[in-house]
Amino acid sequence: MAIADVTVIPIGTNTTSVSSVVAEIHRVLEDTEKEIKYELTPMSTIIEGELSVLLEIIKEIHEVPFKLGINRVATNVRIDDRRDKIVTMEDKRNSVQSKMNSMK
Repeated sequence: MAIADVTVIPIGTNTTSVSSVVAEIHRVLEDTEKEIKYELTPMSTIIEGELSVLLEIIKEIHEVPFKLGINRVATNVRIDDRRDKIVTMEDKRNSVQSKMNSMK
């Protein structure tokens, strides 16, 4: 199980807003039949699944701005691939939350 933090950045558009591109990327994620979980954050999208599947879906969402007519795209990807045990996005949040609660 791996978790990827992905930011797709369209470059050279006529607007500073990227929300329409992000919305289209999330349509791709919603429509996929690949076994993934994903979460929109204010700065990126987090995707959880098998590494090979994540790499496929990252390629698909990288292509979205090109399909929208944008000629240059930068995609930042950070992957957490833990092999000693299965850790989900929820597990990571719960771990931090429990530590925060113990500090009170």
